[in-house]
Amino acid sequence: MKLRHRQIDFFRAVMGTGHVTRAAELLHTSQPTVSRELARLEQVLGFALFERVKGRLKPTVRALALMDEVEQSYVGLERIAATAVALQGYAHGRLQLACLPALSHALLPDAVRRFAAQQPEAAVSLTPIESPQLEAALSEQRFDLGLSERAEAPAACTLDTLLVADEVAVLPAGHALARRAVLAPGDFADQPFISFAPADPYRQQVDALFAAAGVARTLRLETPSAVSVCALVRQGLGLGIVNPLTALELAGDGGAGLVVRPLAFSVPFRVSLVRPSWRAEHPLRPAFEAALGQAAAALSARLSAGR
Repeated sequence: MKLRHRQIDFFRAVMGTGHVTRAAELLHTSQPTVSRELARLEQVLGFALFERVKGRLKPTVRALALMDEVEQSYVGLERIAATAVALQGYAHGRLQLACLPALSHALLPDAVRRFAAQQPEAAVSLTPIESPQLEAALSEQRFDLGLSERAEAPAACTLDTLLVADEVAVLPAGHALARRAVLAPGDFADQPFISFAPADPYRQQVDALFAAAGVARTLRLETPSAVSVCALVRQGLGLGIVNPLTALELAGDGGAGLVVRPLAFSVPFRVSLVRPSWRAEHPLRPAFEAALGQAAAALSARLSAGR
């Protein structure tokens, strides 16, 4: 079976427009040419791709299945094209950074601000990725730098700890427990509690701590991110335990309705700086790492001050 790219282009255009004439206009060619190439494609494939219904081409079930595969191929090409466009900016200092979504709004904005003040002409690309896809992307050397919660380096990477701080409780404003300076496990007894997804390692650690303390909470709501936990807490739907960076950022960003309290027990939250070992070091990476260190120190100071 010998398929030609030109035939697939015509097939995709007809599938997208539903009409040979419009497909010809899209491809800047003639209607007979499109019809001829479609006929050749059907001959090569050994089955019909379209039925004519009231002057329009109706794709067969086989055509729809083939289109799914064609689209995957074109998505791959479009990704390559997008990467090529992004690489045009590399000469101007574009630094590719991957991070957990939680860090894209807490810690990184301050780091980027500090970096931009020193390198105003440089460009930074921030890509939030959930774990473990984040660690996989860093192992594949797809980014210049990464921010993870892991304590161990992904394969083909090195790792330094940037920040360690305990998770905190978030409560709705006006909640009775907001009068307490520190919350113990027993304070959560029978309280509606907003959890992370069951597979989340922080969820598992928190559940284990409450189980060990013999404290039962009311577990009806689950959500995948610290931001959404805080949003649900703000609505008075329960209590939550989240990383201190997100809690501090949201409570300080016009966070009416959200109260943050430390815990009497420790659930460590770690931010690690990950460097892909086989990727050529970007000339701006040291400067960005310095900005990250300054932002992390400033956050640590705010956390220590209880703000």
